[in-house]
Parts: sequence; structure tokens; C-alpha cells
Amino acid sequence: MTIDTSLIDLTEKPPSVEDYLRLRREGGLSAFSPDAVEIGLKGTLFAVTLYCEGEAIGMGRIVGDGGCFVQIVDIAVDPRFRGQGLGKLMMSSLMNWAKRELPETAFLSLLADVPANKLYEQFGFTETAPASLGMSCRIARC
Repeated sequence: MTIDTSLIDLTEKPPSVEDYLRLRREGGLSAFSPDAVEIGLKGTLFAVTLYCEGEAIGMGRIVGDGGCFVQIVDIAVDPRFRGQGLGKLMMSSLMNWAKRELPETAFLSLLADVPANKLYEQFGFTETAPASLGMSCRIARC
């Protein structure tokens, strides 16, 4: 679906719990419980949500301690609206905030799904391997 970009409203706030769950599901990202999302959204340092005619169609957040370690998470675009530069629009907003608000020495990281890594490379992100590897563990499986 091609969209008229004048219909896109970028807000500097996280999505609702319901929109967050829907965008992650439709975007093919891993699931969380509504309770976990409610807690997690409160830990947001900065977020953007894209709306088209009142419907949330994209999101992205920055979380962390605000000084030393911060992470970009939850970059998701509704599949109906992909391929139109909306991921880049959100990343630009997130990166502008990070450069304006975070110390220059802050370590900004993200986990990239392929092929989204190509988007993040445009903003200066590089793979850390072999010097370091990203690792994760869901609490229920640790």
C-alpha cells in the first residue's frame, strides 16, 4: 500500500499497550505479555509512534540508563506500510534525540534482524563481531 506521507503523524511518545502488542505481532517480532509491556513502556527514555489517520502503524523506542548504556528497541512498521521510508523516519527521530540528549560517550546498541541491519548501518551502527557477540536469554529459559 502506497501512502500519502502527509497523512503520517509522528508523535514523540510510546504507543498504547494494545498498539505495541499489535505492531510487534504484525511486524513479526517476539511476543510479550500485556503486563510486561505495561511495565516496559514506563522504562522508555524516548519513543516515537507513527499514526496514519489515527491508526498506529509504526513505533520505536530508546531504553536504558540514560548515561552509559542505551538501546534502540521495538522498531516495527505495519507490513502494509513497509518499503516507504517509515523505518528511516523513525530512526532519524530516535537518533536526533540520542545525539541531542545523551552524553557523547554513551554506548548505544541494538539487535538487528536481517535485512533491517542495512537500515541501521545508515545511522552508523556496525556489527560488533568478532570482538563481541550479542547474547540474550528469556527469563523463563535462563
